[in-house]
Amino acid sequence: MSRVNFGAKPLMLPQPVLIIGTYDENGVPNAMNAAWGITTDFKEITISLAEHKTTDNFNITKAFTVSMATEDYVAACDYVGIESGKKVPNKFEKAGFHATKSEYVNAPLIDELPMALECKVKSFNDGILIGEIVNVSAAESVITNGKIDPKKLKPITFDPCNNTYIGLGDVVGNAFKDGMTLK
Repeated sequence: MSRVNFGAKPLMLPQPVLIIGTYDENGVPNAMNAAWGITTDFKEITISLAEHKTTDNFNITKAFTVSMATEDYVAACDYVGIESGKKVPNKFEKAGFHATKSEYVNAPLIDELPMALECKVKSFNDGILIGEIVNVSAAESVITNGKIDPKKLKPITFDPCNNTYIGLGDVVGNAFKDGMTLK
């Protein structure tokens, strides 16, 4: 197999499109788009991000939410990634988002995005945010048989190779099962 070398670049596929929700010191909601995030334990998420209005906010509130961006809100989710909350104080509203305060943390749930992780800040050092997941909430509209249904949620992934967003496809296998055929 021949390969093409691209050099050292952050090209991991897929990359989630995470919308981080926070409140400022006055209770005004803010949202930002982040792709460099991953669950790092059963109740922990780690996200790499530079200084933003969002980091200012969660340094005050010690809380944030992480909503999964969806196909239905691509433009709004992209907008909160390309616009600064420091320059546009009403960027949450301009994106068309509406907030409901989380029952578990001092951060907004984004009504338009039906699934969110509700988190407390464990640490934020050298651009690495580690959050404790205290609850996951999902709208009933994306639940099938008591579980979050990706087909109904329609989360998107960021393609850093082409700077595009991609919807998820069909199920192609069964985790913790298909590999058993090789044992």
